[in-house]
Amino acid sequence: MEEESRLHKAFDVVTVFVLSIIAVLTAWCGFEASKWGGEMSISFSQASSARIQAAAADGEARDARLYDLTIYAQWVLAEADGREELVAFIEERFSPEFRIAFDAWEEDGRSERGPMVMTEYVPPGTLESQELSERADAKFDEALVNNQRGDNYSLLTVLFALVLFLTAMSQRDLSRGARMSLLTLAIVVALGGCVVLLTFPIKI
Repeated sequence: MEEESRLHKAFDVVTVFVLSIIAVLTAWCGFEASKWGGEMSISFSQASSARIQAAAADGEARDARLYDLTIYAQWVLAEADGREELVAFIEERFSPEFRIAFDAWEEDGRSERGPMVMTEYVPPGTLESQELSERADAKFDEALVNNQRGDNYSLLTVLFALVLFLTAMSQRDLSRGARMSLLTLAIVVALGGCVVLLTFPIKI
């Protein structure tokens, strides 16, 4: 009888210990899920902002191309008519970026269809648009990763809730074998959850 009483007390101590630890871990998982959810929102916002900036930079590049194309068209007509003064006048209106491509085109013997197809021709906003688009893609991917991390912590919360359920059920008026089985299962599941938890990144 005394031995059974000691076993009962030990069982209660283990039960309380499991309930306390799992309650703390459940709260921790909820906290981490919330933090990673916030990181996901920030990354999505940064990706959206970068997309808007990339679109603005791309618009700047399109406007620059249109200006250079218009000037170049006038240059072609003036040169075709042999109007050297007008040609010189138009060349003075070339943008710096177009001038670099034009000079390269001239040095290449005008083998290409025009200066605008030269690799040296990089209108303002082109590189910025590419960089911002890459940043937007990177932030979007980061947001997806953060979302998955939050989901992982949420799933652990459910797993630890199962541990709490099994531990609570072990306190019911059942046979000793059934109670021990439920508590053992709860401890096994809790240990598995803790091992998985240790592999997750932490955000404070």
